[in-house]
Amino acid sequence: MYRFLLTRQWLILALIALVMIPTMVELGFWQLHRHEHKVAQNALISHNLKAKPVPVAGLTSPGHVVPRADYWRAVTATGTYDEKHEVVVRRRTATDGSIGVHVLIPFDLKGGGTVMINRGWVPSAADQHAFPDVPAVPKGEVTVTGRLKADETTSASGIKDISDLPDRQVMLINSAQQAKLLSRPVLGGYIEQTGPEPKGDSPELIEAPDDSSIGPHMAYAVQWWLFAAGVPVGYVVLARREKRDRVAAAEAVAQADAAEPEPAKA
Repeated sequence: MYRFLLTRQWLILALIALVMIPTMVELGFWQLHRHEHKVAQNALISHNLKAKPVPVAGLTSPGHVVPRADYWRAVTATGTYDEKHEVVVRRRTATDGSIGVHVLIPFDLKGGGTVMINRGWVPSAADQHAFPDVPAVPKGEVTVTGRLKADETTSASGIKDISDLPDRQVMLINSAQQAKLLSRPVLGGYIEQTGPEPKGDSPELIEAPDDSSIGPHMAYAVQWWLFAAGVPVGYVVLARREKRDRVAAAEAVAQADAAEPEPAKA
């Protein structure tokens, strides 16, 4: 009674099922890997944020690529702001979702060297070609605390780098680009400032990254695997239903044939 499984329709259905099962299993593992990556990232963020701050010059140098193990590492820098060469980074989002700019400024370290500091967010100027209103930095020597971040690139961030921007405006926070503009070496990466807090809460300091949410990836992984397990079950259910319908149809035909009167004999 299961010969119908060899028909073209059912062979195609079986082929589709055979393709769907490994695909869904693979999608489940993809979500599992995303979950594991998120858990590892949360652990790294938590560890680096809670670590004792260290001088930034001890973790990076000109041309240095900040490794993932040092992302969000608490650092300090003592020196003076170079307000003359301050720039803004376009198309950045505030805590409430407003679009504005980040304020990026060179910081000349005591003892030598320059590091870029992201002071935080301010609204854009009404005219996109104008430099926005940015609160002044403290004068003289100060100690800044913050989180070490890697240089932004188009490939990593997805932000298109536009070259013909108005003066003192950039798209990416990149130490190599700033070194060219300043004509002096700049430490690789940059500092995302957390202190001292600015007067009047402007620029708005950037919030610490979330180290608690793990997202729905594990739930998605389980869902894909359940779907994969459900495919053969569904195939069997459909096959049994088809068999039952065929048996019922055959019995109905047999009953109809039995009910027909026999032809009269001559």
